[in-house]
Amino acid sequence: MDLQTDELRAAGCVKVFTEQVCGAVDRRPELDRALEQLRAGDTLVVWRLDRLGRSLRHLIDTVTGLDAQQVGFRSLRESIDTTTSGGRLVFHLFGALAQFEREVIRDRTVAGLASARARGRVGGRPPKLTADQMRTARRLYEERALTVAEIGRVLGVSRTSIYRALHRDLAGVAGGGGGERRRRTAAPAAPAVAAPMPVGAGS
Repeated sequence: MDLQTDELRAAGCVKVFTEQVCGAVDRRPELDRALEQLRAGDTLVVWRLDRLGRSLRHLIDTVTGLDAQQVGFRSLRESIDTTTSGGRLVFHLFGALAQFEREVIRDRTVAGLASARARGRVGGRPPKLTADQMRTARRLYEERALTVAEIGRVLGVSRTSIYRALHRDLAGVAGGGGGERRRRTAAPAAPAVAAPMPVGAGS
């Protein structure tokens, strides 16, 4: 953590946000605070790319949102800086790769479901998700490569059906009890703000 903080300050960050998080956690209160303080002309600085995004798609969405607010982005370890033409090109390539990843996952899932139907495991369009579809929906949701609406289109059901099924699945897991709690490894994360406000994150 000290190494990351030192490098962020050396990069010109005057305000540094740090937090201890694990890979499975969605909520990042300190990162949210840093993002809320950004203004047009600022730059968000992270120690490494994985300190900002939980997945490639989430990273692309976040940086795209920053660009819409006229906020720059730098990653120290990967030497990416979207305030330069080269850095913007890199993120355009990342965006194309993220789209390609979503399409590959969607095509692979559709092919798998078609194969299951051909073997007689699925007959027609059921009124609710089958066990196979439930497992597929859960996997796609955890991978975060597709939105809930996209998962619904792949499985041929509405977004509401996906949410309802996932809610039942989570309720079933919670109600089971007695299961072994997964051990999670904590990893620190830090964002920061400097003038013209770079905001940096490291963990």
